[in-house]
Amino acid sequence: MDTMQEIWTYYAQNGSYVWQEFYRHFLMSAYGVFFAAIVAIPLGILIARHHRLSKWVLSLANIIQTIPSLAMLAMLMLAFGLGTNTVIISLFLYSLLPILKNTYTGIRQVDHALLESGRAVGMTKWQLLRMVELPLALSVIMAGLRTALVIAIGITTIGTFVGAGGLGDIIVRGTNATDGTAIILAGAIPTALMAVIADLIMGLIEQKLSPANKQKKKLQEMAT
Repeated sequence: MDTMQEIWTYYAQNGSYVWQEFYRHFLMSAYGVFFAAIVAIPLGILIARHHRLSKWVLSLANIIQTIPSLAMLAMLMLAFGLGTNTVIISLFLYSLLPILKNTYTGIRQVDHALLESGRAVGMTKWQLLRMVELPLALSVIMAGLRTALVIAIGITTIGTFVGAGGLGDIIVRGTNATDGTAIILAGAIPTALMAVIADLIMGLIEQKLSPANKQKKKLQEMAT
């Protein structure tokens, strides 16, 4: 029996288990990125407003990113114990940099002439942010979320070492088996597919939110 047949046999016999771990894996990744977005997007806007803070905040996020994932999990495990919470906190920390950096870049790249025009017609800082800056920076922010989600899906795999479950459990089972190549692939293939699908979906959203695409759509509507 070749490897592909063994993989299909494994899926046929353990389909519900694989799906359960797939769903668990995705939820941990999504929660980590979601909580990071709640913190990093407002923080990115803040450091874009106060440029002097950006150096320190981005440097701190860069330092966090350089910590090896196993070391991060080990440190967090001492504080939060085994389980999903440790993995989600780890993903939260790793997701901060791409979201923070892209939010900062997106806000800073908004044309100052547009901001001056908004101020000239009496718009408040909040109105400028909501109606001018965020819409123009949204595609760049989405690119940061896209990067963070793909990174998170990969890191979640090692969550199995702190008892969090996910597709990493299947991969580890394969490494412990005598001839576990098919079992390893049975866990690795869904992980790769999840990352690819997430990247494609987020890429499409990013493309739709692009100011150039919005302008093109308006021109097409005007032409018709």
